[in-house]
Amino acid sequence: MIEVQNLSKSFGDTTVLKDISTQFDKGITNLIIGSSGSGKTVFLKCLLGLFEHNSGTIAFEGKPLKSMGRKERRNLRQEMGMVFQGSALFDSLTVEENIMFPMQMFTKKTTEEMRERANEVIKRVNLGNAHSKLPAEISGGMQKRVAIARAIVMNPKYLFCDEPNSGLDPKTAIIIDQLISEITQEYNITTVINTHDMNSVMEIGERILFLDKGTKAWEGSNKDIFKTENEAVSNFVYSSNLMKKVRQLYLTKK
Repeated sequence: MIEVQNLSKSFGDTTVLKDISTQFDKGITNLIIGSSGSGKTVFLKCLLGLFEHNSGTIAFEGKPLKSMGRKERRNLRQEMGMVFQGSALFDSLTVEENIMFPMQMFTKKTTEEMRERANEVIKRVNLGNAHSKLPAEISGGMQKRVAIARAIVMNPKYLFCDEPNSGLDPKTAIIIDQLISEITQEYNITTVINTHDMNSVMEIGERILFLDKGTKAWEGSNKDIFKTENEAVSNFVYSSNLMKKVRQLYLTKK
């Protein structure tokens, strides 16, 4: 679990995040949504420890991030898996080598042990026989699978995903969403997903945090979001006629 209390972050005189309190639970998909400039990316970087927050608390299993020393932060970093927006694979490394990279950095496993573990996660994310292929030789959807496999190869407690469906077609995006959701439940990971994809919200939004101009404007599930009368949420989620019809259909059935 990650607990956030009264978090604020400023750059100079500009306040980007203001007094945000929330929590991200284990075993469910926690989504952060909001329009461009709402503070999603800065918030995610604060959770990762890439940005130091000005005030408030971010606690991992009850341990505040700011109270951790260098060694504790390094240990925490090893418990984090990250899926980047553009996958961030190494072009010159094969699929297997990309997945092995975190183990080479943080463990003393033998090459054979690392390869065995890499093969386990390759099977889990259904990459088939792509072991020896380079990123340029596989599709965008497969690249995302490699990124997910690399993120979970160290058996992380926390999984962070930044726009994991960026650049994917709708069908592939749904498959990636389902994969992340399945892995979250199987490994009981605290998963935090930064997204603007409404399909992701409706498919796997078990807990949703909506940011508006750096503040927490709303929080709930993908079922709750249909019923909310929060103006900021409605303007964002139901900005298209299609989503308005989906909401009306849902409310009519209820």
